[in-house]
Amino acid sequence: MRENRRFIRVAPRGLVSRMATIIVDAGKPVIACSVIDLSAGGACLEVTGQAVIPKKFVLLHAGTKKKCSVVWQSGRRLGVSY
Repeated sequence: MRENRRFIRVAPRGLVSRMATIIVDAGKPVIACSVIDLSAGGACLEVTGQAVIPKKFVLLHAGTKKKCSVVWQSGRRLGVSY
């Protein structure tokens, strides 16, 4: 089955960290997550624990902050666009 995606997804390798942080609000605690794969337009994340993820948040990964919107969610995994 061929998927029609705008951007090619790749898994973080080498010196790129798999760990990321979800920043919801300045007054709320951050949420740790793992980057499953990423592309120029979004990423697939896996959240640790039972945290409630809002529809919009800031993702901090590899020293870069990106404003994200949740596109889909299945259990602890979620797809985001930026």
